[in-house]
Amino acid sequence: MTQSQTLAAAPYRVLARKWRPHSFADLIGQEALVRTLTNAFRKGRIAQAYMLTGVRGVGKTTTARILARALNYKLGEINAPTIDFTEPGEHCQAIMEGRHVDVIEMDAASNTGIDDIREIIDSVQYAPAIARYKVYIIDEVHMLSKNAFNGLLKTLEEPPPHLKFVFATTEIRKVPVTVLSRCQRFDLRRIESATLAAHLEKICAAEGIGAEADSLALIARAADGSVRDALSLLDQAIAHSAEAITAEEVRSLLGMADRARVIDLFEMAMKGDTANALAELKSQYDLGADPAVVVTDLAEFTHLVTRLKLAPDLPGETLVAKSERDRAGGFAAKLSVRELDRAWQILVKGLAEITASERPLAAADMVVVRLTHAATLPPPEELLRKLATGDGGAAARSAPQTRPPAGQPVRGEAGTKTIPGAQSGAMISARPQIAPKSAPRAAPQTATQPETMRTPVVLNRFEDLILLAEDKRDIQLRTNLRRFVRLIAFADGRMEFTPAGELPAGFLSDLSAKLQQWTNRRWMIATSREGGAPTLEEAERQREGMRNAQAASDPDVIAIRAQFPGARVIDVRFRPQIDALGLEASDGEAAGAAPDEIADGE
Repeated sequence: MTQSQTLAAAPYRVLARKWRPHSFADLIGQEALVRTLTNAFRKGRIAQAYMLTGVRGVGKTTTARILARALNYKLGEINAPTIDFTEPGEHCQAIMEGRHVDVIEMDAASNTGIDDIREIIDSVQYAPAIARYKVYIIDEVHMLSKNAFNGLLKTLEEPPPHLKFVFATTEIRKVPVTVLSRCQRFDLRRIESATLAAHLEKICAAEGIGAEADSLALIARAADGSVRDALSLLDQAIAHSAEAITAEEVRSLLGMADRARVIDLFEMAMKGDTANALAELKSQYDLGADPAVVVTDLAEFTHLVTRLKLAPDLPGETLVAKSERDRAGGFAAKLSVRELDRAWQILVKGLAEITASERPLAAADMVVVRLTHAATLPPPEELLRKLATGDGGAAARSAPQTRPPAGQPVRGEAGTKTIPGAQSGAMISARPQIAPKSAPRAAPQTATQPETMRTPVVLNRFEDLILLAEDKRDIQLRTNLRRFVRLIAFADGRMEFTPAGELPAGFLSDLSAKLQQWTNRRWMIATSREGGAPTLEEAERQREGMRNAQAASDPDVIAIRAQFPGARVIDVRFRPQIDALGLEASDGEAAGAAPDEIADGE
């Protein structure tokens, strides 16, 4: 027989099908499921419906077939459900190949409607043709429609004695709770990388294929707990390799970088060596490494370093090489938890950007830039120490006493002064030296008598008119008074001012009518073209500018700005103080308030 005839007689089967488990003993990593089913079958406590859930490739459909085989096992004198398969029974081969007449497999993804479920309901009343039980295996059951689920409920709750259901799904939350309550649920676990690597080694030995242990570890890690994915990758690695499977060939196949070079990149980033870190990333990319995979590896290594720093005695990943663990231990001794947490946040957020970007290398470059820059920022505790010991005083004394740029936005009259660094986002509260005195609020008198009998309201100051407008909830008039009135003279019943710009239409007539209505007498309102004090809004901006300038010259603020180049004062407020009696001081008395807090930001 020629070679071509041999190949035609025995067609190639992919490893995922060839090494599919045929019994519960062949299942790996599902000890809890096997133990539960073993005890249930031995006690004769067999459920009417089973729900198998888990991620792709962990063996849901295979387990369903093995369960159907256990329910219908028959061999010689053995004619009862059992999970002890000493040898194939009468129905085993047909069930495992999916061609048994009494084991009906249905894909709910392509049979989602009530009509498909109605066929099942109509056929369940008939006894199985040759087997003990008629078993319905419905894969991806969460894809059934609402009507289909409702149509299945009654049969699922009270099925005939000869009927069993086995459901499989990757989206257990999409299955109605009414269905789940009628099933025994089994969650199939992800397979641990060490267990999966040992399984791959066993298969390679049986197939006569040489493979390095590191290469199988890489495949197991990339499979992320899925046996089917691991076998598919192993198949691909066998085809990719000329002889034995090597770790370098697997990295090339998966677009992965050398683990040692990933650690080198991590070291450069945590030292703040931006230029060399970018060059290393580009070099790995040129060798075929996927930027997203490189950043994922950086995040995994960051997680390993953090684990070794906080819980070195916990059992770690058994597939981690000793050299990698040793280097991770060195970083754990040098880096703080804050630095590691910040690096983790940057990498996780950056990975999403790389995945969504049309230029993954450029996106990865920016992630590395953020990582290296964050490594050069002083930690907040060091900044606090320098301020407490006076180390920042030299910088404060040598820094020029500059005023904030004109037109700088300032918000609020009292509160925390925020100084976001140009890149760090740090914030600090300092002690301003001045504070404006707020005008005492003189609430105008109100009257409930008729208009002709009301007591006139006395307004001795322009501020009283502003407060009266507030009390009357006339926001438009209040705003116009603050914005357009440059006051020359004000007395009860008389007001003279210079307009600041063009007055709104009807302003004078509206003001006169409102004053007569509110004070119960006529007012004389005169306008001038020259003179007048600044408007209330102009006066506020001047006071805020003065507070900003004085805050910017504060020694503590100067020291912080020296630590964070490009930082600027954008807001100044005053924190109320508590006196000995527990009373809050007014805004004007809070000029000596202590700093609130110093918090770093990303």
